[in-house]
Order: sequence, then structure tokens, then C-alpha cells
Amino acid sequence: MNMQIDILTLFPEMFEGPFKHSIIKRAKEKNLVDIQLINIRDFAIDKHRRVDDYQYGGGSGMVMMIEPIARCIDSLREKKTYDEIIYMSPDGQLLDQKLSNKLSTFNNILILCGHYKGIDERIREQYITQEISIGDYVLSGGELAAAVVTDSIVRLIPGVLNDETSALSDSFQDDLLSPPAYTRPSEFQGLKVPPVLLSGNDKEIEKWRLEKAFERTKERRPDLLNEE
Repeated sequence: MNMQIDILTLFPEMFEGPFKHSIIKRAKEKNLVDIQLINIRDFAIDKHRRVDDYQYGGGSGMVMMIEPIARCIDSLREKKTYDEIIYMSPDGQLLDQKLSNKLSTFNNILILCGHYKGIDERIREQYITQEISIGDYVLSGGELAAAVVTDSIVRLIPGVLNDETSALSDSFQDDLLSPPAYTRPSEFQGLKVPPVLLSGNDKEIEKWRLEKAFERTKERRPDLLNEE
């Protein structure tokens, strides 16, 4: 059974580039993931396809209306049950590798992309099961963040990567950054590849990589080590 990811958005065209290349394209061609882009405007309540309105209480900025989003989600839920209904929000749980690992085990995921000043709060209260942020900053909308989440999930699906062990050695999988990597030639302008990587001794190579991963993490992201 392949994974289904449905993305609710006002701008489906924003996903054309990221989803037509590289890992996600490969996953779709292998039928390991089905990604559907649903335009919220198709569920608007008037002929003008209006999906936003002024917020109660005044203030600048428009808010995405409750009716189009609710109609969209209700229509989709008539056909399937979602493991998670995600709203991309700057005040959501910060995306990390552990969360991506968890999401990659689900069958059906819905991702809602907000825009303008956000969405009517009642959608968050009644429909959303998980809110996710990709960083402590604000984007113009949730589309780019949703693309990041989708990429982080899809690459973990078994069969997507040619080398099944590749994802397991990524940064953050063991709360460590990845060690340095080298390829041919073994020497370039006086810069040499560490001899241990040319030794063919798998045990020593693995030991070296673990040591370098720890050193790099301690230097660049000591917060990941949680040392007392």
C-alpha cells in the first residue's frame, strides 16, 4: 500500500517544481507515494471563489474562511481516514528527524497550507491533529513549508532511495550530524582523502565516521548531544 499525501492549498502551482524532480519524482514513478494537490478555491462558497475575509475585532490582514476549508476536508474524509491532519504553522511543533520518521510510517496524511493572516481558529480546533513549523520565522504561506515536510517524509519510504541504508546515515538520525564525505580523486591540489577511508577496513572506517560525526556535532550543534 503506497502512501497518500493530500495537500490543501490556494496555490497548487507552487509545488510543480519540487514535486517533478529528484526523489519525490522517483517515488511517484515507483507508485510508492501519491501526492494530490487540492485547490481550496474549488470549495469556495460563491462564484468569485473567495476564500478569505476580514477578521472579527479588526486588525490588518485577511483570514482564510472556515467554510471552504471545512468543506474541502469533509469531502476528503468521506473517502478516506487520515492518520494525521497537519497545519503548517510558525507556532507548531518544530520539524525534526524524529517527527519525519514518525510521519513516514503513516498511510494517509493531509497537509493544510495557510495564507494571509492564517486560518479561522475553529479549523485548528475541530480538524487539525498536528501543527508543524519548519523554523522560527514567518513565510508568506504554508506551501514552501509543506514541500519541505513532504520531501523529508517521502525519502524515508522504503524503496524510494536506491540505497536503503542511505537515509539511516543522514544527519540527525542518531542525534548526530553526518561525518565528512569524500569521493574521487583521492588527492586534489594537495588535499588528500583521510587514509582510513582508502584502507578497506570496514570496522575502522565505521569507527572513524562515528568519531567525526561526534566531533562535528559537538562543534556545530552541541545542543543535540544533551550532555550534562
